[in-house]
Amino acid sequence: MLQNNPELKSQIDQLWNKFWAGGISKPIDAIGQITYLLFMKRLDKLDLEQQSSAEFTGNRYTSKFEGVWVPPEHRDKPESDQKPFEVDKTTLRWSSFAHMAPAEALLTHVQTKVFPWLKDMNGAESGFTHHMKNAVFIIPKPSLLVEAVKTIDEIFIIMEKDSSEKGQAFQDIQGDVYEYLLSEIASAGKNGQFRTPGTSSN
Repeated sequence: MLQNNPELKSQIDQLWNKFWAGGISKPIDAIGQITYLLFMKRLDKLDLEQQSSAEFTGNRYTSKFEGVWVPPEHRDKPESDQKPFEVDKTTLRWSSFAHMAPAEALLTHVQTKVFPWLKDMNGAESGFTHHMKNAVFIIPKPSLLVEAVKTIDEIFIIMEKDSSEKGQAFQDIQGDVYEYLLSEIASAGKNGQFRTPGTSSN
């Protein structure tokens, strides 16, 4: 539980407060955006680990970030007409875009390329795509996205450290993070609004 990890809890509280200050006042909206960002980070991390493992064992592994992606709305066009809309999937990795500058370019890239690709990642008929059908990316300010990306990187460093030093499975620590996020919604009050920054969440 995060009560036993004040450093990780503090980082998540900071993230909540950044969303509140950045104009996302409903906890249910914030948890959605935080979850999408956590997933983007985790997807890149797992893919890199699987690539490394495949190289070590000599097994074939096809990265989710290999090749190009064409947004669904352009796929009915002749192949030659799709070319201008092709996106190099390596640019959709968290590790590729996380430090993109200026901040406005980062926000545009995530809004118009990374998030639409994420929604389409497993094809139109997959359960994941169906689940993501109504998902929207609503982070409004470039500065908020920059801060959120930085904080999530710090959260992952703490989770990896805990996993290594305390022998707790990374997945279990991540589960504790989601559980804590959900508890924040439960404690937000009937109006569904954030507490003011700095107020205890207990």
